Amino acid sequence: MSLQHDEQRGPDHRSALSRLTTLDRRAFADRHWGRAPLLTRAADLPSSFDDLLTADAVDELISERGVRTPFVRMAKDGALTDRSRYTGSGGFGAEVTDQLDSAGVLAAFAEGHTLVLQGLHRLWPSIIRFSGDLVEEIGHPVQVNSYITPASSRGFDPHHDVHDVFVLQIAGEKRWILHPPVHEHPLADQPWTDHRAAVGARAAETPTLDTVLRPGDALYVPRGWIHSAEALGATSIHLTVGMSALTRHDLLRQVVAALADDATFRAPLPLGLDPTDPDAVAPHVQSVLSDLAAAAGDPDPSLTASVADRVRRRFADVTRAAPVRPLATVDALATLGAATLVRRRPGLVLTTDTESDRVHVRTRRTTISLPVECAPALDAVLGGKVLAVADLPGLTVEDAVVVVRRLVREGVFVIESA
Repeated sequence: MSLQHDEQRGPDHRSALSRLTTLDRRAFADRHWGRAPLLTRAADLPSSFDDLLTADAVDELISERGVRTPFVRMAKDGALTDRSRYTGSGGFGAEVTDQLDSAGVLAAFAEGHTLVLQGLHRLWPSIIRFSGDLVEEIGHPVQVNSYITPASSRGFDPHHDVHDVFVLQIAGEKRWILHPPVHEHPLADQPWTDHRAAVGARAAETPTLDTVLRPGDALYVPRGWIHSAEALGATSIHLTVGMSALTRHDLLRQVVAALADDATFRAPLPLGLDPTDPDAVAPHVQSVLSDLAAAAGDPDPSLTASVADRVRRRFADVTRAAPVRPLATVDALATLGAATLVRRRPGLVLTTDTESDRVHVRTRRTTISLPVECAPALDAVLGGKVLAVADLPGLTVEDAVVVVRRLVREGVFVIESA
């Protein structure tokens, strides 16, 4: 049994990005990523999105899954709905106060309130797998929300997001109106409300794109592009696949953080400086910029390595490796043998280093130290190979079983079949 459920994806499993656009990754990156919207009709895509979410699945999430805030919100005419209208106590044995009340959701939805299911990349199995695949393919963090809008209702005013999105229409029809940015490539702390008047004025202009999405259609909207949407006719359900792009500004912030190790940048400003006087501060700003330019002009390899490591750790903090199934894994470990196939856990961010007679595997949550003789086996599996335990290079079968058992228990390796 595959503990990562590849069999559920089927023999025609495709890359995540190829499900969203007919362009290959290079063409999409060159023509659209962070630049321009892209509309792709269902007829041109390889499959529908019914395996990700359906109307029945939405009802199940609302009524049977014990979903709580902040994994849900509602809105109408651009304003958030008071959560007391659609949440309540979990009752005996589940003493929480913010669980979805299905009757409350029904009443609000019938009055025209949009329902937003947030964080589905942490809640719904098929979306967990899809989002994990997409993270590995594009190299940026991914989140998935669903917007369920009553017939002929509008959820939010024209606005821009601070992340790129793919809109995947699941059910019903929704009209989307897009306008170019008033603030290009906004950062996470630069919401559209900082430019409310300019956004409103731009939204009153002739749109770049005015289209209706139908089930199976996909629309890419770069961050900063102003958009609004309105359900047409029946209830509309769509997924918003949000991609939080790592930016040059992120690298710059990590450079500044790494320079904290340089005493030159930790030195105090002069005693008696008037920080309220721009003329007094300006020379010191120029001095810092000059020192920064000097560091950039002749970069210390250790600085580059430090920045890269900080980016890696930040990425590990905001993403998650593919989930494992503890009970099935323990059962598989009980029969672990020479023929057992193992591979690296998908999406796991880690580093390895060798020190004297030990090789270390470092993940977000732990450090595993093994004899240096394990290094060839680690290189093979962590490099992407699927190998039988008996085929791990440099180890006897007995030693390989011991090493694999530990790495599977620590969530570094996963058992492909048992």
